[in-house]
Amino acid sequence: MKSKNLSENILRSVKAKGFKFIELDTIIETNHIVERSGESFRRFIFSFNDQMGNSHCLRPDLTIASCLKYLNDKTKGSSKVFYNGQAFRKTFNKKDPIIRNQIGFEIIGSKSEKEDDKKIIETAIKSLSKFNYSSGKIVIGNVEIFKLLLNKLDIPKRWRLRLQRHFWRESYFNDLLKRLETNSDVDPTIVEIDKKKYQKMLKGNQSRQIAGRSVNEILYRFNNKMKDPRRTKKGRNVSKVIKEFLKINCPIDQAANKLNIFFKKNKINLRVQKDYFPIAINKYAKLNIRFSASFGRQLEYYTGMVFKIDIKSKSKKINIINGGRYDNLIADLGSSKIIPAVGAAINLNN
Repeated sequence: MKSKNLSENILRSVKAKGFKFIELDTIIETNHIVERSGESFRRFIFSFNDQMGNSHCLRPDLTIASCLKYLNDKTKGSSKVFYNGQAFRKTFNKKDPIIRNQIGFEIIGSKSEKEDDKKIIETAIKSLSKFNYSSGKIVIGNVEIFKLLLNKLDIPKRWRLRLQRHFWRESYFNDLLKRLETNSDVDPTIVEIDKKKYQKMLKGNQSRQIAGRSVNEILYRFNNKMKDPRRTKKGRNVSKVIKEFLKINCPIDQAANKLNIFFKKNKINLRVQKDYFPIAINKYAKLNIRFSASFGRQLEYYTGMVFKIDIKSKSKKINIINGGRYDNLIADLGSSKIIPAVGAAINLNN
């Protein structure tokens, strides 16, 4: 009963901020998840086939279900919505629940990016008034800054795309940086072997799938690799700059200055304005607020501002809220145009 009352109090708090309640589908088409997250994600979802042989799954994520509703309802213009329910996802860690109880709230289709980002964080903080906690922390990052940095670095386009795409996979991302430093991905012997494979694959069925990719896609990428080589020294320099950037971690009111000093030092033509971040004070409602350039890992569909809120209750640290901006998600799910979106989810399992 206590948990139910808490959930109802949070829902009233979010509604008071001007959000409209919506019901989400529990079952969605599997291809919506696989096309966005890749075949490797299939092992995490609970899927089944209907009478016609079409594959469906229990929703592994409420945000995706909400964006699909916006798309399927052919919603026009801006929409401020909230919802609650369960997400279902398999896990390799036995301690992690496969059923996640969440409350989410989103602003979709609005072009007021800075105002919307601020509104989402304010709503998240407001909902915390329903929890009994002694202290906490908000960590804010921005995936867009990292993308802008990559575009300024002197590396092949394929490497920019690779580093951007795998930013959220921290372990693999670090392996990519090592390859940049050592030039291990362009070993002459390996390249010659790959060229022979390339010629053989050209003559075969290019629609055939290998490790989740079509032969045609593999050929396209390798062709770019041969046309767009990388020198070892440049790789080391780029890796050094990226590692230095990812170490930036400071109170939020120092973030713009720290970033601008970094850009100037490395002769990168970028500058961050003081009002770039949705919040500018270092402490709010028992929460310390920090910027972290490396934050954004394991949040694969985010495109801009990202944040998380951890609270301390009864000597226990709890990750209670995660959120951010995901402007490309609805287009990835089938929209013919980019639709801005930002939101957050409250984890009730804790």
